[in-house]
Amino acid sequence: MSQSEDIKKFPSVFWSANLTELFERAAYYSVASFIVLYLKRMGFGSYWPSTINGILWFLIYFLPILSGSLADYFGFRKALLTAFVLLLTGYVLMGLPVWTGIGAMDATISPKASNIPVTAGWSVIGLLTAGVLLISFGGSIIKPCISGTVQKTSPMGLATLGFAIFYMVINIGSIFGRVFSFFVRSGTNLSFIFAVAAFMSFIAFFVVLKTYKEPEIDPDAPKKDIKKTLANMFLVLTQGRFVLFLIIVSGFSFIYAQVYNVIPLYLDRFVDSKSPVDLYTMANPIVIVLFQLTVTRIFGGMKPVKSIVVGVLILSGAMLLNIIPLALKMDLRSAVIGTLPLGGLMAIMVVAMIAFGELFQASRLFEFIGKMAPKGQEGLYMGYANLPMALGALVGGPVGAYIFNSVMVKQGRPILGWLIIAGIGVASATGILLYSIWLDKQEAKESAA
Repeated sequence: MSQSEDIKKFPSVFWSANLTELFERAAYYSVASFIVLYLKRMGFGSYWPSTINGILWFLIYFLPILSGSLADYFGFRKALLTAFVLLLTGYVLMGLPVWTGIGAMDATISPKASNIPVTAGWSVIGLLTAGVLLISFGGSIIKPCISGTVQKTSPMGLATLGFAIFYMVINIGSIFGRVFSFFVRSGTNLSFIFAVAAFMSFIAFFVVLKTYKEPEIDPDAPKKDIKKTLANMFLVLTQGRFVLFLIIVSGFSFIYAQVYNVIPLYLDRFVDSKSPVDLYTMANPIVIVLFQLTVTRIFGGMKPVKSIVVGVLILSGAMLLNIIPLALKMDLRSAVIGTLPLGGLMAIMVVAMIAFGELFQASRLFEFIGKMAPKGQEGLYMGYANLPMALGALVGGPVGAYIFNSVMVKQGRPILGWLIIAGIGVASATGILLYSIWLDKQEAKESAA
């Protein structure tokens, strides 16, 4: 049977969930590349923007552990409607200080000073902090609801195709949001990226309201319990081998977080204060859309641990690309293709290479966690598979801010800054490899006992 015939088997709620995800991802990625720059222009100083952005990513990846239980209890449809109200409100709060005149953006995003103090008033800090928290909470509800719908509504034997479509939709939404945001902010100002995100959330709300129907519930499936979820979390985190793994593998997330922490600041400081970071980072979803199936077909037989290690090393290599023009003392501001500066071209190459690393690492991580889990606890461990992303993002924010402000700007050593970031990736890849060897030995001992 052809793939087109298989696609026709998916019910309408499956497509409704994917359309909802498209607009939610369009909303988020219309602002993702500029959050650190916006916070900096709003007077949050040198170090807080990346730290706050790290907290945002941490909550988005951590909270689904809890919000998934709440969504099961109240139902996916109610949870999604609530989530988009939170997202819409959060995005509006982010732009509100500029739109109402309560606050104002600095004329320049990145002064040459390496340690800019916090100048934002408490009203601006309160509104933007509330906005970030609402976006975090809303986004965390979306993740388990949409992925859960895809799982529940994929016909028998077509779950793999269902998630492939879902992943494709995520990246199409990412591209759409970035392009739409670029044209809006180019004709207005940076704050209006949040108007774009609010508009996309508004559309998603009505997609859910008008087209989304609660998936059929398996009467035999146990409902998630929030108390049990919290208890399981503490149970998992008391198991040393899993905590060690979390720390080691979070190096991937740490480097990935710098796409939205250090790279925007680096382009702003060393290339152009008006760099179209949203268009540069669009290389990530484009590469994934174009090469996902090819990479899976050619390298799908690689062992999970090797694939993860390759993925992390590719990310490290991507960061090292930034060193080439610096070592050759090339002018990052010089145009190389039309009006595209060398620094912009390098950013596109770096982000594209990072996407290839993601293709090797992302899906195989779940396989490796399943292998690592003790017998009978595979499902429990899989429920916490996003913790490495959460941990890497939480650490990546403040550490990325330190590397950029203290090393690249204050010390004037951008090459060293990129070496440190790449070195963390190499250390993570080495640690994963050694951990895998140790785990195999432990399992052999346990089997022999």
